[in-house]
Order: sequence, then C-alpha cells, then structure tokens
Amino acid sequence: MMASSDVDIRAEGSLFSDQNPSEMDALCPSPPGPSRPQRNYERIGERTGTSFFQTLIHLLKGNIGTGLLGLPLAVKNAGLVIGPLSLLVMGIIAVHCMKLLVKCSHHLSANMNRQSLTYGEAMQYGMETVPWLRRHSQWGKRTVNLFLIITQLGFCCVYFVFLSDNVKQVVEAANATTFNCQMNYTNQTQILVPSFNSRLYMLCFLPFLILLVFVRNLRYLAPLSLVANLVMTTSLVLIYIYSLTHITYPINLPKVGRAKDYPLFFGTAIFAFEGIGVVLPLENKMQRPQTFTLVLFLGMGIVTFLYISLGTIGYLCFGEHIGASITLNLPNCWMYQSVKLLYCFGIFITFALQFYVPAEILIPPALARVTERWATTVDLLLRTVLVIFTCALAILIPELDLVISLVGSVSSSFLALIFPPILEMLAFHTEGLSPLATAKNIVISLVGLVGFVTGTYIAIMEIVARNAEKHEETFSNYMVQ
Repeated sequence: MMASSDVDIRAEGSLFSDQNPSEMDALCPSPPGPSRPQRNYERIGERTGTSFFQTLIHLLKGNIGTGLLGLPLAVKNAGLVIGPLSLLVMGIIAVHCMKLLVKCSHHLSANMNRQSLTYGEAMQYGMETVPWLRRHSQWGKRTVNLFLIITQLGFCCVYFVFLSDNVKQVVEAANATTFNCQMNYTNQTQILVPSFNSRLYMLCFLPFLILLVFVRNLRYLAPLSLVANLVMTTSLVLIYIYSLTHITYPINLPKVGRAKDYPLFFGTAIFAFEGIGVVLPLENKMQRPQTFTLVLFLGMGIVTFLYISLGTIGYLCFGEHIGASITLNLPNCWMYQSVKLLYCFGIFITFALQFYVPAEILIPPALARVTERWATTVDLLLRTVLVIFTCALAILIPELDLVISLVGSVSSSFLALIFPPILEMLAFHTEGLSPLATAKNIVISLVGLVGFVTGTYIAIMEIVARNAEKHEETFSNYMVQ
C-alpha cells in the first residue's frame, strides 16, 4: 500500500537532511549522467537508467501491498455502489496529485539548476518562491519528511498486525486443515484450536524482523525481494479466482454504507493509494524520463483497476463477514492456507524496504555524533529500537483494519492529497495559476483535510470502543470462572 540516496550511503546532516531516501533507491540506484537541463530529459546509453517496463514494475510494486487486501472491508464500509465509485474518484485524484508533484519537481529543479528533487526539497523550494514564506522554507521540507517517517513506520506497524493475524489463523486451524477446499461452505476459515493472543505472535516475529533490518544494504535482499513479488502475485491470482467463483446469489448487500463508517473507508483507501513517495525517485531514474507520464497513467490505471475489482469482488464473495484482510476469509484448506503464508513471506521481506526510509532519515544524524569506533554499534542499536517501537505500537492497537485506516487518515492523506495541490500553488506563484486551477487545488486539499480529521477521529473512537468491549468480555469471563 506504497521519499533519495543509495542504501549504503550514510550522509551527515540533521534529521531532515537534504537527501531523503526511498526504498526504491536501494534496489533501483540513481544512474550517473548529466543533469536534467543537459540531458533534456533523456539519458544516453543503454544501461544508465531504468527502462519503461522496469519503471512500471517498480511503480506497481510500490503501490500494491497490504492496503489492497483491506479494500473489500473498505467497500463494505462505503457500500456496494458508493465504495467502487469512491475508489475510482480517489484513484483519479491520487494520480492527478502524483502528476502535480512531478510537474512541480520539473519546474523547480529547472529554476534551481538541480538534476532532481526529493518530495521534501520540492516543498522547500516551492515555499522559497513566496517572499513571506522564504525564511520558513526549511519547515516545508521538515514537515514532508516528518509525514514520510510517520507513514513508513505506520506501514511497519500494519505489517506486524498482518503477520500475526494471518499466521495465528493458520496455526489455530492447522489440525483441521484438509486438501478439500470445498468443505467450508461458510467461506470462512474455521478457528478450531485457540492459541496465543495475537500480541504474542508479534513478539515472536520481533527478533526475526530486527535481524532483517540489520541488513543495511538492501541490494543483498534483492533476490528475496524478487521471490516475494512472485509469491505475492501468485497469491493475489488465487485470491481472485476463489472470490470470483464463490460469489453467492442473490446479492442483498447494502448499496450505501453508514455515514459514520465512511471515514474508515477513506483511511483504508488513501492508505492503499499512498504510493506518491516512490514517484519522484522512479522518474529521476528513468533512462527516458519524458515517458514517465505514460508509465504513471498506465501503472496507476492498473492499480486502480485492481483496487476496485478486488474490493468489490471480495465484498460480493464474503459479504457482511469480510475480515480486515481478505486472506482471513479464505477457506480451511492447504492451498489457501499456503496463500496466507506466502503472502506473509512477501510482507516479511517488504518490511525491510519500508523500514529503510525512516532509518535513513533518523539514523545518520545520530551516527554523525559518535566516533567511527561506535558507529556500527549505535547504528544497529537504533535500528533495534525503531523496530521495537513499531512492534509496541502494533501491540497497543492489534486491530488490522483500524491500524490501516488510522495510518491512512493521519499521514497518507497529507502526502497524497493535501501537499501536492499546495505545492503547485507555491511553485507557480510567480507565474500565476488560473482561478479554476486554484479552486481545484483548494478543493482537493480540503477533501484531504476533512478526510484526515474525520478519519482519524472515527478510527481512534473505534479503537477505544473495541478495547473497552474486549476488556468487558475478559472481565465477564473471569467472573464466570
């Protein structure tokens, strides 16, 4: 579901340094070559940049993750008609905002005679074009970087909850798992042998994820990343096949969801569409960047189609029983239990890619303050602390659907919807925007702001309500005993 320097570079600087990393940079490093004005948006040579197809694959990889699996529940929250329509509208707006970011980056990098800009630098230089904001321009970059950190650490929290929920379900149903995928007519995995609390599963994953992030050069994980992409793709195909072939008729699902649940839909949907952090790194690495617009429209068209189709088909298949992740609804047979485990493997490897961004922003300033003798020790210690921090947050909120909605509402709404329109108004301040363009930007930013406020509020209230309900249930069981 998904922000540039190479993984093995430890640049000195503040928390919000000039070079902001992206997980795409680790596996897709910047090629050497002339600056953007010199190369006229094209690199010379066959092996100096990524091809059209490679960039498309990276774009798809950066947008498809756990958010996709949570969209059937999002469609339930919005309604069978309103949900898909809202996903289409949100997809169009998200792609438009990505295009705005690329457009502003081109404009500002040409003005500043820079080869490329990060998201944070684009916001900084955009603010510098407005005289009364110029002295505060650093805060533009710092704010963007802060939300990048929140978003990526939020992804890591979601991964902890996803791994624990799915592995827990596989373990609990293991004794009754068969090779006959038609036995479970309720279309839900039957929990037969209760095991540990999901929080304990998170603690079991903790040491392995800590060891995983100790691999500081992510190129060493590239082969595993390729395998992870293949198994996740295979899992998605099997999920599609099962959902399509098990839709029950007649369909009596609500066309419009409850108004109070729509903010939860917004949070989950924008969490899924928050791939804007990989847009500039990918465009900057293309051999022929002038074709990036086509890559963007084609790739995000595919992503939007996948989101709408799986969200709708998954809800049609499982109805009111749809879980926080569609994998939790798959039947109790070894084929689909394997699907869960394969997808978990993919998410496990992806954890290192998502963790790369906050680690490379937060750790280098600390390393600059210690001697070379202690650099490695401090580096590993800080990585351990960050992973423990994300695990602790996941343990505090072990509700997959609410964690996804909260992360989407809090941070993804700013990066994907609020900041890009503001950046266009800043970047083209001196040239002047048409009243229509200005009005459009204000509307998009307001949509993102309303989604942020309502989505965050409803997600927090639901988290509090579920925790209270669980405490009451635990107390009642204790009193009965």
